[in-house]
Amino acid sequence: MTPAIALEGVRKQYDEFALHDIDLELPEGQVMGLVGVNGAGKSTLLRLLMGLVRADGGKVEVFGQRLPQAQVAVKRDIGFASDDMRLYRGQTLRWHMDFIRSVYPGWDEAYAQDLLKRFDLRPQQALGGFSHGQRVKALLLLIFARHPRLLLLDEPTTGLDPVARGEVLDALAEVLRDERRAILFSSHNTADIEQIADSITFLHGGRVVASRDKESFLDGWRRVLCRGEYTDAIRALPGVASVRSSAPLVELKIGAFDASAVASLQALGLSVDSVEPMSLEDIFVTTVRAGNNA
Repeated sequence: MTPAIALEGVRKQYDEFALHDIDLELPEGQVMGLVGVNGAGKSTLLRLLMGLVRADGGKVEVFGQRLPQAQVAVKRDIGFASDDMRLYRGQTLRWHMDFIRSVYPGWDEAYAQDLLKRFDLRPQQALGGFSHGQRVKALLLLIFARHPRLLLLDEPTTGLDPVARGEVLDALAEVLRDERRAILFSSHNTADIEQIADSITFLHGGRVVASRDKESFLDGWRRVLCRGEYTDAIRALPGVASVRSSAPLVELKIGAFDASAVASLQALGLSVDSVEPMSLEDIFVTTVRAGNNA
């Protein structure tokens, strides 16, 4: 099956920033969460996939078509939403809906009406009177109702209250009922990504730090609390990414964790008090600080 997106050795250089040798693949029917701090390269990567910027090297493909050469054809299948996109404040939401319907023959008016109710939006109200959360939901309605095969979402839930975030995430989950569609979803809110993503990609300093299915990340990392004396041999154990010692307590964060890790710690004279799962945010921060792959 042709992947929704495929990047191979992709590079992009700016004066103050660069993407370095990005290899990434997203199958159809899946959600990939893109996690990174401001300036990590998330927005640049999404704009490469939209054909808004041209890569300096490597290969960018969407549904098997090479960009930027095929960007006109590909854009029919892409829905792109960014935190800095703007709608016409003096026009109503209904005006925007009619405009998009005139451009995209796949517009689904019945689905649009359902989203109006679900998002609690008034189609005859001018966008200038919408709150930030309402404007975000209006933008997503305009994208969702034309049924793009690929959704590229750059921080779509930023600034939304918990209720609005839940509505948006529910709508995203509904998109994936069609197994031919895919979502690349960038967010600072790792809880959102943890909730809906099938796979996770950590991006830092323009590089892919790690990229795996979500369960591998969450199942493979543990926070281990021990008692005993810290030695350099503890940090040298396989998978140890972080050690914090405050005698007599020693806290470790371990990737690729398995039962042998406990035995190894005990062999170094430590008693293990607890082994706890880690959140996606904690895994990301630990990975970046450790400077190696998760």
